[in-house]
Amino acid sequence: MNCIQTAMAMALVGALAGGCVGATGSPAGATGARPGGSVLSGPVPVALPRAEGTSTPPPDLQAIVDAARADAAARSGTAASSLVVVSAEAVVWSDGSLGCPAPGAAYTMALVPGFRVRIRAGETILDYHAGGRGMILCPPALAVNPTPVQSR
Repeated sequence: MNCIQTAMAMALVGALAGGCVGATGSPAGATGARPGGSVLSGPVPVALPRAEGTSTPPPDLQAIVDAARADAAARSGTAASSLVVVSAEAVVWSDGSLGCPAPGAAYTMALVPGFRVRIRAGETILDYHAGGRGMILCPPALAVNPTPVQSR
């Protein structure tokens, strides 16, 4: 395993080991809240559709929006037709954290082209960050704004 692969594996382990759901107690409808009032305390991996026979996620914004919308509907219990896409844009993340660094985790220090999709489910905004080969749901307390891409 080379240094980059080791760093990526450590980042994934850190994100997963950090836990996906924190303590309850946030106000109902708070940004980043999960159904039932619990709050995300770290990045949550989100499945992306794959082209048959490949491990590469779809590179286009619409496929990322569709995957984020499906996850938001399942996660919030809100019908997909009732969800509002607040923003969807191509971005460049400053490192392998995809703009959602988990405390104590190490990430590759390279620019990562990707996408950011924000979806409103009722009073809650779900912030999805995609890049490389994956997508995560990022809690507001961890979100770092990317640099928008002028053209892709």
